[in-house]
Amino acid sequence: MEYPVTGLHHITACASGAQEDLDFFTKVVGQRMIKQTILFDGRYAHYHFYYANGNAEPGTVMTTFPYKRLMGRTGSGQVQATVYTVAKGALPFWIDHFNRHRIVHRGMHERFGQKFVQFNHPCGLQFEVIEDAAERRVGWSTEEIAPAESVRGFHGPLLSVREIEEEERFFMEALGFRKTGVDGVYHRYEIGRGGAGKTIILLHEPQRPAGSWTFGAGTHHHVALSVADDEALAEQKGIYEELGYTDCSEIKDRNYFHSIYVRSPGGVLVECAATAPGGFAKDEAFNQLGSHLLLPPWFEHRREEILAMLEPIKPPEFHAPVPVEAIGASRRTEATFVAVDREPADREYVREPVTR
Repeated sequence: MEYPVTGLHHITACASGAQEDLDFFTKVVGQRMIKQTILFDGRYAHYHFYYANGNAEPGTVMTTFPYKRLMGRTGSGQVQATVYTVAKGALPFWIDHFNRHRIVHRGMHERFGQKFVQFNHPCGLQFEVIEDAAERRVGWSTEEIAPAESVRGFHGPLLSVREIEEEERFFMEALGFRKTGVDGVYHRYEIGRGGAGKTIILLHEPQRPAGSWTFGAGTHHHVALSVADDEALAEQKGIYEELGYTDCSEIKDRNYFHSIYVRSPGGVLVECAATAPGGFAKDEAFNQLGSHLLLPPWFEHRREEILAMLEPIKPPEFHAPVPVEAIGASRRTEATFVAVDREPADREYVREPVTR
């Protein structure tokens, strides 16, 4: 049987401060900011930031909602860590880089024969950089990170689950992944040719309490898998329903891609996404991606009102704001905002000592 899913599309997390998040991904991780917009759902105005590699490819796109209103609860049934690939031999550079930026990390470790370093976002989100000699995607360089050391895209997410069997059945029977290895508590699944951008790893944590499922600072929200088009989304929805995963959403228009969502048996929210015509360049030139706050057309007349609700930010200098033209149509036509999101977080984040 051929399945619609071809690999990873994007991963989404909830951060805390907007400027803090922007600085972390553009200066520490060194990704390209490719989109500034807002959350399309709900009654509150929240930023939605997109970061990617140099070519803004699916399978490299990290998206975040800076969300100070509520703290999330980490636990099983969530993305434990988002894992980026770097070139073979690049990890010593990254350890020095994290130390310079006073980023919490845990030194060099190994999983399935690949060396990696785990590190933390200031709000507590976990990430990893893992060496991959076969990686050929193009990274994004900054003043501190040269192309040779840059992150290239996702290797894949690390998913925490209390039980392996049902989650394994979901990824294999409903999505087409195959099991390719076990390394202690880690279970690896790959699709297509496998490797970077085509890997899911389950972390077996049978005693870990479940994490929260709502938006909440410091937690990953969902992982998105790539499919070709709306027809493939409909096919995937049919596969879910045939197997009894009947809580799959209808197709949703996210402007840059169309999506369906389903809660996996282990609790992880899984999206399937089909990149829309024009992709991330449909509303601004490719060489200007991320340079301007873009609003859906039904919000544009309320720009000043929305900006007043949002934390002021300063994009990196290499993404200086430039004028853009009006953007195209979408299916959503209205929303009501009821409060601002500029109050300080309810708790302070405590940095752990840097591991050297």
